[in-house]
Amino acid sequence: MQLEQKNVLVGVSGGIAAYKTPDLVRKLKAQGANVRVVLTESATHFVSSLSLQAVSGEKVSTHLLDEDAEAGMGHIELARWADIFLIAPATANIMAKLAHGLADDLLTTLYLATPAPVLIAPAMNQQMWAAPATTANFELLLSRGVTTIGPAAGEQACGDMGYGRMAEPAEIVEALCAHCEMYLNEAPRETILKGKRILITAGPTREAIDPVRYISNHSSGKMGFALAEQAKNLGAEVILVAGPVSLETPVGVTRYDVISAQQMLDTVEQHVDQADIFIACAAVADYKVARENAQKLKKSGDELTIAFTQNPDILKTVASRSNPPFTLGFAAETENVEEYARIKLNKKRLNMIAANDVSIPGLGFNSDRNALMIITKNTTHRLAPETKDALALSLLKIMHEEYTHLQEVR
Repeated sequence: MQLEQKNVLVGVSGGIAAYKTPDLVRKLKAQGANVRVVLTESATHFVSSLSLQAVSGEKVSTHLLDEDAEAGMGHIELARWADIFLIAPATANIMAKLAHGLADDLLTTLYLATPAPVLIAPAMNQQMWAAPATTANFELLLSRGVTTIGPAAGEQACGDMGYGRMAEPAEIVEALCAHCEMYLNEAPRETILKGKRILITAGPTREAIDPVRYISNHSSGKMGFALAEQAKNLGAEVILVAGPVSLETPVGVTRYDVISAQQMLDTVEQHVDQADIFIACAAVADYKVARENAQKLKKSGDELTIAFTQNPDILKTVASRSNPPFTLGFAAETENVEEYARIKLNKKRLNMIAANDVSIPGLGFNSDRNALMIITKNTTHRLAPETKDALALSLLKIMHEEYTHLQEVR
């Protein structure tokens, strides 16, 4: 009940996904929230005020000038009442209005008038979501502190496939709970990982070609560092083995810096015996040069041939131990994400794998946002696009459930 007695103001704009909002409100109420709903005029064509009033137990507001609400100043009363302002669905039109400060109805006026954190669940056609204007508005809202939940990918009402679907009500509520836990409470209300030692790898590795050059990848380390921070917040003792990144160490986390895959493996092996859980979030280079050159290679001819050899597989090495910790791996893919992730899960004998599509603009490498598919032998969880901090918290909770189940079975 992370939303217990929190005042959640739900703004509904005019998209087909508005039909999901009664279920969304019902799920928010089930989490203990006090919910009030605001509809735009166009939203009333997709969902009725009566249905939303029935599930929220509160009057639904639709008009900016309401003589019955605080002598016509209802927008100020609602703006002050809210602990959280959630706009779902957030259409391309509403996002444009919010980004540019337009306030021609109750919903957009509340956005300017409320001091509460604002979260939006975008919903629109995939081409509208990809349009440069929408992208610019989206980035502007993010820069001003708006948190986004989704959108998700899949089949749309118009028959198109792609990103633009509103996240499902359960996913929105889960993200809202995570946001509430991180930002609205003085401290996390859960310490589900208390007493657990968690070893996490993060960032890229660099494999030297010569004293000047190396091969690497685009990993920023942000996901691994978010996992380390949230695991610590949930009560765990955390050791973080980090490749070359420019990130501050989360408070209370023990950090070891490495460069190459071999150095990362050596450091992991020094600490893995004491770990209950191993999370391999680092993007480890699969290959290194067969022979590192002692001197800088000089330009010679139009082509250069370098022989490579495989790096040690850190995750497989840990999972293959006689008494391994719970192992959670990551799979960054550009195609066939679920298929390749399941192959990796089974081949390396992992307990769980978190897969993401790094080909999607704005998600994955060097981004503050990501989307994950969490796979075990018997379960699959899909986490819609969200900040890496929020995703880390959701992933750790799923991991804890699986870890606890395995301990009970044993």
